[in-house]
Amino acid sequence: MSDEPLKQDAPRGALKRALDSDILHSFLRSKITVIAAVITALYFIGALFAPWIAPHDPFDLAGISILDARVPPLWMDGSDPRFLLGTDDQGRDVFSAILYGSRISLAVGFLSVILAAIVGVLLGLVAGYVGGRTDAIIMRIAEVQLTFPAILIALLIDGAARGVFGNLDREKYVFWILVFSIALSLWVQYARTVRGSTLVEKNKEYVQAARLIGIPPFLIMIRHVLPNVIGPVLVIATINLAIAIVTEATLSFLGVGVPPTQPSLGTLIRIGNDFLFSGEWWIAIFPGVALALLVLAVNLLGDWLRDALNPKLR
Repeated sequence: MSDEPLKQDAPRGALKRALDSDILHSFLRSKITVIAAVITALYFIGALFAPWIAPHDPFDLAGISILDARVPPLWMDGSDPRFLLGTDDQGRDVFSAILYGSRISLAVGFLSVILAAIVGVLLGLVAGYVGGRTDAIIMRIAEVQLTFPAILIALLIDGAARGVFGNLDREKYVFWILVFSIALSLWVQYARTVRGSTLVEKNKEYVQAARLIGIPPFLIMIRHVLPNVIGPVLVIATINLAIAIVTEATLSFLGVGVPPTQPSLGTLIRIGNDFLFSGEWWIAIFPGVALALLVLAVNLLGDWLRDALNPKLR
């Protein structure tokens, strides 16, 4: 008998199980979650394909004219058909700047969450599995870390970077400074959550069996314990993505984020804040609305994912 039909039926069976799963049913049943997912997907598509979707390149100094500065949105008097949401003080198209700014904000958010998750999960696994003095040291460091707000940590790291690199060289590394500083403030949640789950999992029979057959502790943690404690990490990562985006926007608004020549959403809001009370409200309001909508959509997805993966609520 040929194995070809079995190979063809395998993807169909996996697809059918996915379509019949409780998580998908819970997702489709919640209209708010579906709307949040669509909004989030639109942001990702807009950020990923910004060079092709944006009508103008806000980073191209040759294509920007100061004569186009402070042009109002399309539906107001004195508008220009080339600029849907108007322009800022440098003549950049606000709509295009939002697309490119979302790209930077999402990139900082994603990379900082990934870095925080890697560090936090590894430290949580080691603390929970090894225990003893190692566990005590890691948890004391985590408790000290919790006493420092994320903004303060980022400001301290930024100040140290200015002292090491100087203001000019700092702009070359400011993206990675933001990623590192935000990740440094987020790893504790992953470590504490994974440590608690690891303390439960390490006493189960499959871990004891792995020890008996001589599997090294590191491989036991990665191959056997990690897959069983990763569920809460996905929820934390989704919620922390919104926190990371807001933190980056706050730092950029305070002037320690990305430079105005390559603005994120926070930088656009800071630039527009200088003109908010002089009548050019669109320079700050539209990036602010874009940031709020993105954070709200990601938070709603995180709340749904937390409830969907909670067996007590099924």
